[in-house]
Amino acid sequence: MSVSLSNTCLPLRTDSVPQKPLVLNGVVRFHLQRSSHVSSYRFGFNSNPFFRTHTPRFSKCSPQRVSDKRRETQVTTEQEEEEEVVEFQRLFSNLNRSTLKRESGSLSSAIFLVAGTTVGAGILAIPAVTQESGFLASAVACILCWAFMVVTGLLVAEVNVNTMSELGSGGVSLVSMAKRTLGSFGVQVASWSYILIHYTLLVAYIARSSGILTNFLGIPIWESATLFSLVLGSICFFGSQRFIGATNGVLVFGLIASFAALVTVASGDLHWEALLKANFEAVPMSIPIIALSFVYQNVVPVLCTDLEGDLPKVRTAIVLGTAIPLGLFLVWNAVILGSFPDTGVAAERMIDPLQQLRSTSVTVGPFVEAFSLIAIATSYIGFVLGLTDFFSDLLKLQTRQNKPFLYLLTLVPPLVLSLLDPEIFFKALDFAGTYGVLVLFGILPAAMSWSDRYVVSSSTATQLVPGGKVTLSLVMGAAGYVIVSEIIENFSKYLSVS
Repeated sequence: MSVSLSNTCLPLRTDSVPQKPLVLNGVVRFHLQRSSHVSSYRFGFNSNPFFRTHTPRFSKCSPQRVSDKRRETQVTTEQEEEEEVVEFQRLFSNLNRSTLKRESGSLSSAIFLVAGTTVGAGILAIPAVTQESGFLASAVACILCWAFMVVTGLLVAEVNVNTMSELGSGGVSLVSMAKRTLGSFGVQVASWSYILIHYTLLVAYIARSSGILTNFLGIPIWESATLFSLVLGSICFFGSQRFIGATNGVLVFGLIASFAALVTVASGDLHWEALLKANFEAVPMSIPIIALSFVYQNVVPVLCTDLEGDLPKVRTAIVLGTAIPLGLFLVWNAVILGSFPDTGVAAERMIDPLQQLRSTSVTVGPFVEAFSLIAIATSYIGFVLGLTDFFSDLLKLQTRQNKPFLYLLTLVPPLVLSLLDPEIFFKALDFAGTYGVLVLFGILPAAMSWSDRYVVSSSTATQLVPGGKVTLSLVMGAAGYVIVSEIIENFSKYLSVS
Protein backbone atom coordinates (compact mmCIF):
# COMPACT_ATOMS: atom_id res chain seq x y z
CA MET A 1 0.00 0.00 0.00
CA SER A 2 1.48 3.24 -1.05
CA VAL A 3 0.71 6.67 0.30
CA SER A 4 0.80 9.64 -1.97
CA LEU A 5 2.42 12.77 -0.56
CA SER A 6 1.22 15.07 -3.24
CA ASN A 7 -1.72 16.44 -1.20
CA THR A 8 -1.30 16.45 2.57
CA CYS A 9 -3.77 17.79 5.09
CA LEU A 10 -1.92 20.00 7.59
CA PRO A 11 -3.84 20.42 10.87
CA LEU A 12 -3.91 23.83 12.49
CA ARG A 13 -3.10 24.26 16.17
CA THR A 14 -6.30 24.56 18.14
CA ASP A 15 -5.00 23.82 21.62
CA SER A 16 -3.62 27.26 22.27
CA VAL A 17 -4.42 28.20 25.86
CA PRO A 18 -3.82 31.67 27.25
CA GLN A 19 -1.07 31.93 29.76
CA LYS A 20 -1.55 33.16 33.30
CA PRO A 21 -2.84 36.76 33.33
CA LEU A 22 -0.37 39.38 34.39
CA VAL A 23 -1.28 42.64 36.14
CA LEU A 24 1.25 45.24 35.07
CA ASN A 25 0.81 48.90 35.93
CA GLY A 26 -2.85 48.39 36.68
CA VAL A 27 -3.56 46.81 33.28
CA VAL A 28 -4.60 43.18 33.00
CA ARG A 29 -2.49 41.57 30.28
CA PHE A 30 -3.19 38.20 28.67
CA HIS A 31 -0.80 36.52 26.27
CA LEU A 32 -2.95 34.95 23.57
CA GLN A 33 -2.25 32.85 20.52
CA ARG A 34 -3.93 34.75 17.70
CA SER A 35 -4.44 31.65 15.56
CA SER A 36 -6.88 30.19 18.07
CA HIS A 37 -9.16 33.24 17.97
CA VAL A 38 -9.54 33.36 21.75
CA SER A 39 -11.36 36.25 23.36
CA SER A 40 -11.59 36.89 27.07
CA TYR A 41 -13.73 38.70 29.61
CA ARG A 42 -13.71 38.90 33.34
CA PHE A 43 -16.62 39.39 35.73
CA GLY A 44 -15.97 40.58 39.28
CA PHE A 45 -12.94 40.10 41.44
CA ASN A 46 -13.59 36.67 42.84
CA SER A 47 -14.27 34.81 39.61
CA ASN A 48 -11.54 33.40 37.46
CA PRO A 49 -11.25 34.66 33.91
CA PHE A 50 -12.94 32.39 31.44
CA PHE A 51 -12.55 32.38 27.70
CA ARG A 52 -14.98 32.06 24.84
CA THR A 53 -13.43 30.18 21.94
CA HIS A 54 -14.93 30.47 18.51
CA THR A 55 -15.51 27.28 16.52
CA PRO A 56 -12.03 26.23 15.40
CA ARG A 57 -11.10 25.27 11.90
CA PHE A 58 -9.82 21.74 12.38
CA SER A 59 -7.73 21.37 9.24
CA LYS A 60 -6.69 23.04 6.11
CA CYS A 61 -5.55 21.11 3.05
CA SER A 62 -2.72 22.64 1.07
CA PRO A 63 -0.76 21.21 -1.84
CA GLN A 64 2.74 20.06 -1.14
CA ARG A 65 4.16 21.98 -4.03
CA VAL A 66 4.27 25.51 -2.74
CA SER A 67 6.82 28.00 -3.85
CA ASP A 68 9.68 28.65 -1.46
CA LYS A 69 8.78 32.31 -1.32
CA ARG A 70 5.20 31.59 -0.25
CA ARG A 71 6.34 29.04 2.36
CA GLU A 72 8.77 31.61 3.73
CA THR A 73 5.98 34.17 3.98
CA GLN A 74 3.75 31.71 5.83
CA VAL A 75 6.47 30.90 8.37
CA THR A 76 7.17 34.58 8.98
CA THR A 77 3.48 35.32 9.46
CA GLU A 78 3.17 32.44 11.91
CA GLN A 79 6.05 33.80 13.95
CA GLU A 80 4.61 37.31 13.96
CA GLU A 81 1.22 36.03 15.02
CA GLU A 82 2.67 33.65 17.58
CA GLU A 83 1.91 35.92 20.51
CA GLU A 84 0.07 39.14 21.11
CA VAL A 85 -0.71 41.06 24.30
CA VAL A 86 -4.30 42.05 24.91
CA GLU A 87 -4.73 44.88 27.40
CA PHE A 88 -7.87 45.49 29.42
CA GLN A 89 -8.10 48.97 30.90
CA ARG A 90 -10.94 47.85 33.17
CA LEU A 91 -9.74 46.06 36.27
CA PHE A 92 -13.08 44.31 36.86
CA SER A 93 -16.77 44.65 36.11
CA ASN A 94 -19.54 45.97 38.33
CA LEU A 95 -22.17 43.24 38.33
CA ASN A 96 -25.70 43.82 39.55
CA ARG A 97 -26.45 40.70 41.60
CA SER A 98 -30.19 41.04 41.07
CA THR A 99 -30.24 41.41 37.29
CA LEU A 100 -26.83 39.79 36.63
CA LYS A 101 -26.07 42.64 34.27
CA ARG A 102 -23.01 44.80 34.18
CA GLU A 103 -23.50 48.35 35.49
CA SER A 104 -20.56 50.35 34.24
CA GLY A 105 -19.81 53.71 35.80
CA SER A 106 -20.41 56.82 33.76
CA LEU A 107 -17.49 59.20 33.20
CA SER A 108 -19.79 62.21 33.25
CA SER A 109 -21.31 61.08 36.56
CA ALA A 110 -17.81 60.62 37.96
CA ILE A 111 -16.82 64.14 36.90
CA PHE A 112 -19.97 65.56 38.48
CA LEU A 113 -19.31 63.60 41.68
CA VAL A 114 -15.79 65.04 41.98
CA ALA A 115 -16.93 68.56 41.08
CA GLY A 116 -19.90 68.42 43.42
CA THR A 117 -17.82 67.10 46.29
CA THR A 118 -15.17 69.78 45.75
CA VAL A 119 -17.56 72.72 45.55
CA GLY A 120 -18.79 72.92 49.10
CA ALA A 121 -18.81 75.26 52.04
CA GLY A 122 -15.15 76.06 51.48
CA ILE A 123 -15.95 78.32 48.53
CA LEU A 124 -18.04 80.50 50.83
CA ALA A 125 -15.05 81.09 53.11
CA ILE A 126 -12.37 81.75 50.48
CA PRO A 127 -12.96 85.52 50.14
CA ALA A 128 -12.96 85.88 53.92
CA VAL A 129 -9.39 84.57 54.19
CA THR A 130 -7.99 86.14 51.01
CA GLN A 131 -9.02 89.77 51.56
CA GLU A 132 -5.64 90.73 53.00
CA SER A 133 -3.61 88.99 50.28
CA GLY A 134 -5.72 90.36 47.41
CA PHE A 135 -7.03 88.74 44.27
CA LEU A 136 -3.80 88.25 42.28
CA ALA A 137 -1.90 86.65 45.13
CA SER A 138 -4.86 84.50 46.16
CA ALA A 139 -5.40 83.42 42.54
CA VAL A 140 -1.84 82.11 42.40
CA ALA A 141 -2.43 80.32 45.71
CA CYS A 142 -5.66 78.76 44.38
CA ILE A 143 -3.95 77.42 41.25
CA LEU A 144 -1.05 75.98 43.24
CA CYS A 145 -3.40 74.36 45.77
CA TRP A 146 -5.48 72.93 42.91
CA ALA A 147 -2.39 71.37 41.30
CA PHE A 148 -1.28 70.00 44.68
CA MET A 149 -4.67 68.44 45.40
CA VAL A 150 -4.91 66.95 41.90
CA VAL A 151 -1.57 65.23 42.45
CA THR A 152 -2.58 63.86 45.85
CA GLY A 153 -5.91 62.64 44.42
CA LEU A 154 -4.09 60.78 41.66
CA LEU A 155 -1.78 59.26 44.29
CA VAL A 156 -4.81 58.03 46.22
CA ALA A 157 -6.22 56.57 43.00
CA GLU A 158 -3.07 54.69 42.07
CA VAL A 159 -2.70 53.17 45.54
CA ASN A 160 -6.40 52.28 45.53
CA VAL A 161 -6.17 50.47 42.18
CA ASN A 162 -3.05 48.59 43.28
CA THR A 163 -4.75 47.57 46.52
CA MET A 164 -7.84 46.33 44.66
CA SER A 165 -5.60 44.34 42.32
CA GLU A 166 -3.79 42.70 45.21
CA LEU A 167 -6.70 42.09 47.58
CA GLY A 168 -9.08 41.03 44.82
CA SER A 169 -12.03 43.08 46.04
CA GLY A 170 -13.74 46.33 45.21
CA GLY A 171 -14.75 49.19 47.48
CA VAL A 172 -11.33 49.48 49.12
CA SER A 173 -11.14 52.50 51.43
CA LEU A 174 -8.20 54.40 52.89
CA VAL A 175 -8.01 51.98 55.81
CA SER A 176 -7.13 48.99 53.63
CA MET A 177 -4.80 51.15 51.55
CA ALA A 178 -2.97 52.43 54.64
CA LYS A 179 -2.78 48.96 56.18
CA ARG A 180 -1.30 47.45 53.03
CA THR A 181 1.28 50.19 52.51
CA LEU A 182 2.06 51.69 55.95
CA GLY A 183 0.99 49.04 58.44
CA SER A 184 -0.89 49.60 61.71
CA PHE A 185 0.54 53.08 62.25
CA GLY A 186 -0.75 54.21 58.89
CA VAL A 187 -4.18 52.75 59.71
CA GLN A 188 -4.36 54.76 62.94
CA VAL A 189 -3.35 58.02 61.25
CA ALA A 190 -5.72 57.50 58.32
CA SER A 191 -8.66 56.40 60.48
CA TRP A 192 -8.61 59.20 63.02
CA SER A 193 -7.79 61.90 60.48
CA TYR A 194 -10.52 60.70 58.14
CA ILE A 195 -13.19 60.59 60.83
CA LEU A 196 -12.12 63.94 62.26
CA ILE A 197 -12.17 65.74 58.93
CA HIS A 198 -15.46 64.26 57.75
CA TYR A 199 -17.34 64.84 60.98
CA THR A 200 -15.93 68.38 61.20
CA LEU A 201 -16.90 69.28 57.65
CA LEU A 202 -20.33 67.65 57.90
CA VAL A 203 -20.92 69.72 61.03
CA ALA A 204 -19.93 72.87 59.12
CA TYR A 205 -22.21 71.97 56.19
CA ILE A 206 -25.23 71.31 58.39
CA ALA A 207 -24.64 74.48 60.43
CA ARG A 208 -24.47 76.67 57.31
CA SER A 209 -27.41 75.01 55.50
CA SER A 210 -29.62 75.14 58.59
CA GLY A 211 -29.07 78.89 58.85
CA ILE A 212 -30.05 79.38 55.20
CA LEU A 213 -33.15 77.17 55.50
CA THR A 214 -34.20 78.92 58.70
CA ASN A 215 -34.09 82.31 56.99
CA PHE A 216 -35.99 80.98 53.99
CA LEU A 217 -38.62 78.77 55.65
CA GLY A 218 -38.94 80.56 58.99
CA ILE A 219 -38.54 77.37 61.03
CA PRO A 220 -36.28 76.71 64.04
CA ILE A 221 -32.64 75.79 63.55
CA TRP A 222 -33.06 72.22 64.77
CA GLU A 223 -35.89 71.58 62.31
CA SER A 224 -33.99 72.99 59.33
CA ALA A 225 -30.85 71.03 60.27
CA THR A 226 -32.86 67.82 60.62
CA LEU A 227 -34.69 68.46 57.35
CA PHE A 228 -31.44 69.01 55.45
CA SER A 229 -29.82 65.86 56.87
CA LEU A 230 -32.94 63.76 56.33
CA VAL A 231 -33.51 64.74 52.69
CA LEU A 232 -29.94 64.39 51.47
CA GLY A 233 -29.26 61.38 53.69
CA SER A 234 -32.29 59.63 52.18
CA ILE A 235 -31.00 60.28 48.66
CA CYS A 236 -27.73 58.58 49.57
CA PHE A 237 -29.42 55.74 51.45
CA PHE A 238 -32.18 54.79 49.02
CA GLY A 239 -30.70 56.02 45.74
CA SER A 240 -28.90 53.73 43.33
CA GLN A 241 -25.53 54.55 41.84
CA ARG A 242 -27.10 56.00 38.71
CA PHE A 243 -29.74 57.97 40.63
CA ILE A 244 -27.13 59.56 42.88
CA GLY A 245 -25.01 60.36 39.84
CA ALA A 246 -27.99 61.94 38.10
CA THR A 247 -28.85 63.91 41.23
CA ASN A 248 -25.30 65.20 41.44
CA GLY A 249 -25.45 66.17 37.79
CA VAL A 250 -28.65 68.17 38.32
CA LEU A 251 -27.19 69.85 41.40
CA VAL A 252 -23.96 70.75 39.61
CA PHE A 253 -25.89 72.30 36.72
CA GLY A 254 -28.04 74.16 39.23
CA LEU A 255 -24.88 75.27 40.97
CA ILE A 256 -23.43 76.66 37.75
CA ALA A 257 -26.71 78.39 36.83
CA SER A 258 -27.13 80.02 40.24
CA PHE A 259 -23.47 80.97 40.25
CA ALA A 260 -23.77 82.63 36.84
CA ALA A 261 -26.84 84.57 37.99
CA LEU A 262 -25.10 85.59 41.20
CA VAL A 263 -21.99 86.80 39.39
CA THR A 264 -24.10 88.75 36.91
CA VAL A 265 -26.03 90.52 39.65
CA ALA A 266 -23.14 91.09 42.05
CA SER A 267 -20.59 92.24 39.48
CA GLY A 268 -22.53 95.37 38.59
CA ASP A 269 -20.50 97.41 41.08
CA LEU A 270 -17.17 95.67 40.51
CA HIS A 271 -14.01 97.73 41.13
CA TRP A 272 -11.54 96.32 38.62
CA GLU A 273 -8.57 98.16 40.06
CA ALA A 274 -9.10 96.33 43.34
CA LEU A 275 -8.30 93.03 41.60
CA LEU A 276 -4.70 94.16 41.03
CA LYS A 277 -3.89 94.02 44.73
CA ALA A 278 -1.29 91.38 45.62
CA ASN A 279 0.14 90.82 49.08
CA PHE A 280 2.01 87.52 48.88
CA GLU A 281 3.13 87.75 52.51
CA ALA A 282 -0.46 87.13 53.61
CA VAL A 283 -0.95 84.11 51.35
CA PRO A 284 0.23 81.44 53.85
CA MET A 285 -2.62 82.39 56.18
CA SER A 286 -5.18 81.38 53.57
CA ILE A 287 -3.57 78.08 52.48
CA PRO A 288 -5.48 75.79 54.91
CA ILE A 289 -8.91 77.09 53.87
CA ILE A 290 -8.02 77.07 50.16
CA ALA A 291 -6.67 73.51 50.42
CA LEU A 292 -9.80 72.50 52.29
CA SER A 293 -11.92 73.93 49.47
CA PHE A 294 -10.34 71.44 47.03
CA VAL A 295 -11.00 68.33 49.11
CA TYR A 296 -12.51 65.50 47.04
CA GLN A 297 -10.07 62.65 47.75
CA ASN A 298 -12.58 61.01 50.06
CA VAL A 299 -14.64 59.91 47.04
CA VAL A 300 -11.67 58.66 44.99
CA PRO A 301 -12.08 55.05 46.25
CA VAL A 302 -15.77 55.20 45.29
CA LEU A 303 -14.72 56.68 41.95
CA CYS A 304 -12.25 53.88 41.23
CA THR A 305 -14.85 51.22 42.03
CA ASP A 306 -17.59 52.86 39.95
CA LEU A 307 -15.24 53.24 36.94
CA GLU A 308 -14.09 49.61 37.34
CA GLY A 309 -10.43 50.53 37.80
CA ASP A 310 -10.26 52.22 34.38
CA LEU A 311 -7.20 54.41 34.92
CA PRO A 312 -7.65 56.83 31.99
CA LYS A 313 -11.23 57.51 33.07
CA VAL A 314 -10.20 57.95 36.70
CA ARG A 315 -7.51 60.45 35.69
CA THR A 316 -9.93 62.38 33.48
CA ALA A 317 -12.61 62.49 36.18
CA ILE A 318 -10.15 63.87 38.74
CA VAL A 319 -8.58 66.52 36.51
CA LEU A 320 -11.81 67.77 34.91
CA GLY A 321 -13.85 67.35 38.08
CA THR A 322 -11.50 69.66 39.99
CA ALA A 323 -10.94 72.10 37.12
CA ILE A 324 -14.60 73.16 37.26
CA PRO A 325 -14.40 74.22 40.93
CA LEU A 326 -11.10 76.00 40.25
CA GLY A 327 -12.80 78.25 37.70
CA LEU A 328 -15.70 78.87 40.09
CA PHE A 329 -13.34 79.72 42.96
CA LEU A 330 -11.40 82.25 40.91
CA VAL A 331 -14.51 84.01 39.60
CA TRP A 332 -16.19 83.95 43.02
CA ASN A 333 -13.12 85.41 44.69
CA ALA A 334 -12.83 88.12 42.06
CA VAL A 335 -16.46 89.17 42.44
CA ILE A 336 -16.30 89.35 46.23
CA LEU A 337 -12.92 91.07 46.53
CA GLY A 338 -13.73 93.41 43.65
CA SER A 339 -17.04 94.39 45.25
CA PHE A 340 -15.48 95.17 48.63
CA PRO A 341 -12.10 96.77 47.86
CA ASP A 342 -11.63 98.75 51.09
CA THR A 343 -12.74 96.40 53.81
CA GLY A 344 -9.58 96.83 55.85
CA VAL A 345 -10.18 93.42 57.38
CA ALA A 346 -7.23 91.54 58.78
CA ALA A 347 -6.74 87.93 57.78
CA GLU A 348 -7.49 86.61 61.24
CA ARG A 349 -10.96 88.17 61.22
CA MET A 350 -13.17 86.04 59.04
CA ILE A 351 -16.20 87.94 57.78
CA ASP A 352 -19.01 85.92 56.25
CA PRO A 353 -19.16 86.73 52.51
CA LEU A 354 -22.89 86.01 52.60
CA GLN A 355 -23.43 88.91 54.96
CA GLN A 356 -21.29 91.15 52.78
CA LEU A 357 -23.31 90.40 49.65
CA ARG A 358 -26.67 90.66 51.39
CA SER A 359 -25.80 94.14 52.63
CA THR A 360 -25.18 95.43 49.09
CA SER A 361 -28.57 94.74 47.52
CA VAL A 362 -31.86 93.05 48.29
CA THR A 363 -31.72 91.32 44.90
CA VAL A 364 -28.42 89.60 45.66
CA GLY A 365 -29.65 87.79 48.78
CA PRO A 366 -31.77 85.03 47.16
CA PHE A 367 -29.03 84.23 44.61
CA VAL A 368 -26.47 83.97 47.40
CA GLU A 369 -28.64 81.61 49.42
CA ALA A 370 -29.48 79.42 46.42
CA PHE A 371 -25.85 79.11 45.37
CA SER A 372 -24.67 78.45 48.93
CA LEU A 373 -27.30 75.79 49.61
CA ILE A 374 -26.65 73.90 46.36
CA ALA A 375 -22.87 74.10 46.89
CA ILE A 376 -23.23 72.63 50.37
CA ALA A 377 -25.67 69.94 49.18
CA THR A 378 -23.34 68.64 46.46
CA SER A 379 -20.43 68.42 48.86
CA TYR A 380 -22.57 66.89 51.60
CA ILE A 381 -23.61 63.98 49.35
CA GLY A 382 -20.02 63.18 48.46
CA PHE A 383 -18.87 63.27 52.07
CA VAL A 384 -21.73 61.06 53.26
CA LEU A 385 -20.97 58.45 50.60
CA GLY A 386 -17.25 58.54 51.38
CA LEU A 387 -17.68 58.30 55.16
CA THR A 388 -20.23 55.48 54.90
CA ASP A 389 -17.89 53.46 52.69
CA PHE A 390 -15.06 54.20 55.12
CA PHE A 391 -16.99 52.93 58.14
CA SER A 392 -17.99 49.81 56.22
CA ASP A 393 -14.35 48.99 55.53
CA LEU A 394 -13.07 50.06 58.96
CA LEU A 395 -15.60 47.99 60.90
CA LYS A 396 -15.53 45.11 58.38
CA LEU A 397 -19.28 45.29 57.88
CA GLN A 398 -21.16 44.34 54.76
CA THR A 399 -22.82 47.46 53.37
CA ARG A 400 -26.00 45.65 52.30
CA GLN A 401 -26.80 44.05 55.67
CA ASN A 402 -25.60 46.92 57.90
CA LYS A 403 -26.60 49.88 55.75
CA PRO A 404 -28.98 51.48 58.32
CA PHE A 405 -26.37 51.34 61.08
CA LEU A 406 -23.66 52.79 58.83
CA TYR A 407 -25.84 55.74 57.80
CA LEU A 408 -26.90 56.44 61.37
CA LEU A 409 -23.24 56.47 62.37
CA THR A 410 -22.52 58.89 59.53
CA LEU A 411 -25.47 61.29 59.80
CA VAL A 412 -26.43 61.57 63.48
CA PRO A 413 -23.20 62.77 65.22
CA PRO A 414 -22.64 65.77 62.86
CA LEU A 415 -26.29 66.73 63.23
CA VAL A 416 -26.07 66.74 67.03
CA LEU A 417 -22.79 68.67 67.08
CA SER A 418 -24.08 71.32 64.68
CA LEU A 419 -27.05 71.97 66.95
CA LEU A 420 -24.78 72.46 69.97
CA ASP A 421 -22.97 75.37 68.30
CA PRO A 422 -24.73 76.90 65.25
CA GLU A 423 -21.86 79.43 64.84
CA ILE A 424 -19.26 76.70 64.37
CA PHE A 425 -18.91 77.16 60.60
CA PHE A 426 -15.62 79.07 60.36
CA LYS A 427 -14.11 77.33 63.37
CA ALA A 428 -14.75 73.91 61.86
CA LEU A 429 -13.35 74.88 58.46
CA ASP A 430 -10.16 76.38 59.88
CA PHE A 431 -9.49 73.44 62.19
CA ALA A 432 -10.17 70.81 59.52
CA GLY A 433 -8.04 72.58 56.92
CA THR A 434 -5.07 73.17 59.18
CA TYR A 435 -4.71 69.89 61.05
CA GLY A 436 -6.64 67.38 59.01
CA VAL A 437 -6.67 67.90 55.27
CA LEU A 438 -2.94 68.43 54.82
CA VAL A 439 -2.21 65.26 56.83
CA LEU A 440 -4.85 62.96 55.39
CA PHE A 441 -4.87 64.26 51.81
CA GLY A 442 -1.36 65.68 51.67
CA ILE A 443 1.28 63.70 53.54
CA LEU A 444 -0.53 60.35 53.73
CA PRO A 445 -1.17 59.81 49.97
CA ALA A 446 2.48 60.53 49.15
CA ALA A 447 3.69 58.23 51.96
CA MET A 448 1.38 55.41 50.82
CA SER A 449 2.48 55.82 47.22
CA TRP A 450 6.16 55.79 48.25
CA SER A 451 5.68 52.51 50.10
CA ASP A 452 3.55 51.08 47.31
CA ARG A 453 6.04 51.94 44.58
CA TYR A 454 9.34 51.14 46.27
CA VAL A 455 8.54 48.68 49.08
CA VAL A 456 5.30 46.73 48.54
CA SER A 457 4.69 46.42 44.80
CA SER A 458 8.03 47.61 43.44
CA SER A 459 8.05 47.92 39.65
CA THR A 460 4.57 46.43 39.13
CA ALA A 461 2.77 49.30 40.89
CA THR A 462 0.49 51.54 38.89
CA GLN A 463 1.85 55.09 38.67
CA LEU A 464 -0.44 57.95 37.72
CA VAL A 465 1.93 60.70 38.89
CA PRO A 466 5.36 61.08 37.26
CA GLY A 467 8.50 62.32 38.97
CA GLY A 468 9.27 59.40 41.24
CA LYS A 469 10.72 60.10 44.68
CA VAL A 470 11.29 63.79 43.90
CA THR A 471 7.58 64.46 43.38
CA LEU A 472 6.58 62.47 46.46
CA SER A 473 9.17 64.30 48.58
CA LEU A 474 7.92 67.69 47.39
CA VAL A 475 4.32 66.77 48.21
CA MET A 476 5.15 65.62 51.74
CA GLY A 477 7.52 68.54 52.33
CA ALA A 478 5.01 71.20 51.20
CA ALA A 479 2.21 69.80 53.37
CA GLY A 480 4.51 69.40 56.36
CA TYR A 481 5.81 72.97 56.02
CA VAL A 482 2.31 74.48 56.08
CA ILE A 483 1.29 72.36 59.09
CA VAL A 484 4.37 73.27 61.12
CA SER A 485 4.01 76.95 60.22
CA GLU A 486 0.41 76.98 61.39
CA ILE A 487 1.29 75.26 64.66
CA ILE A 488 4.08 77.73 65.36
CA GLU A 489 1.87 80.71 64.55
CA ASN A 490 -1.03 79.49 66.69
CA PHE A 491 1.35 78.77 69.55
CA SER A 492 2.83 82.28 69.27
CA LYS A 493 -0.65 83.81 69.40
CA TYR A 494 -1.45 81.76 72.46
CA LEU A 495 1.70 82.97 74.23
CA SER A 496 1.04 86.61 73.34
CA VAL A 497 -2.52 86.45 74.68
CA SER A 498 -1.52 84.71 77.88
